[in-house]
Amino acid sequence: MQASTSTDRRLIWDLPTRVFHWALAASFLGAYLLAEEDGSRSLHVMFGYTVAGLIAFRLLWGFVGSTHSRFHDFMYGPGAAVGYLRDLVSGRARDYDGHNPAGSWAVYALLALAAGTALTGWLNYNEIGGETFEEIHETLANAWLVMVAVHVSGVLVASLAHRRNLVASMITGRRDGGSAAEPNGPRSEPTPGRRSPAPGPRWALGSALAVAVLGFWSWAVTTGGGTLLAGAAGAAGSGEHAELGEGARRPEEEDDD
Repeated sequence: MQASTSTDRRLIWDLPTRVFHWALAASFLGAYLLAEEDGSRSLHVMFGYTVAGLIAFRLLWGFVGSTHSRFHDFMYGPGAAVGYLRDLVSGRARDYDGHNPAGSWAVYALLALAAGTALTGWLNYNEIGGETFEEIHETLANAWLVMVAVHVSGVLVASLAHRRNLVASMITGRRDGGSAAEPNGPRSEPTPGRRSPAPGPRWALGSALAVAVLGFWSWAVTTGGGTLLAGAAGAAGSGEHAELGEGARRPEEEDDD
């Protein structure tokens, strides 16, 4: 009995992956809620830059992270995803340690939507492409919201089907439900011969993520973000001030004379 508990409590998600997951969720929520608030535009942009940085990290982490964080671990074709959903309905779905085939497609879709939303947001904020990128940005953001709802629904359904709390696993990093003596469908086991990379480089990169995000927010809060958060309008305003020069006077100052 003790042996099965030990198996169920093995580490699945490393800390950098968990930090990325919740930081991305918080950044999306913050950006989406502040999208229509003119007075919070800088915060919206800061969340957008954070999303871009997180996605860049995750793309790299997908190749050098621990076993279940790597793209190779959850690279499934459409047939596998459909098969998993069919087995889920019939109660015969395999319980995967990492992302299941259907969940893997949701993850890739979320990463693509996040990257597209961040890119089009930056283009729109810097007034590149006129209103085209503004519309694309809003469409992608709404599609991202729908995909989040699909992802959350899938997590809840899989949690019930496999009798383990997948949300808690993304918080603690460990499996937390069911025992090998009471399986609900075939249970996933560690794949022989698949080893995680050395902890040194992995933790160095994970720490760099935390430092980069905290550093960016600290810099933006203390300095106002400068031209990075000013956008095209702010940059244009700065250019006008520079053209005036130190010895020049504004038109309204001449009227006051």
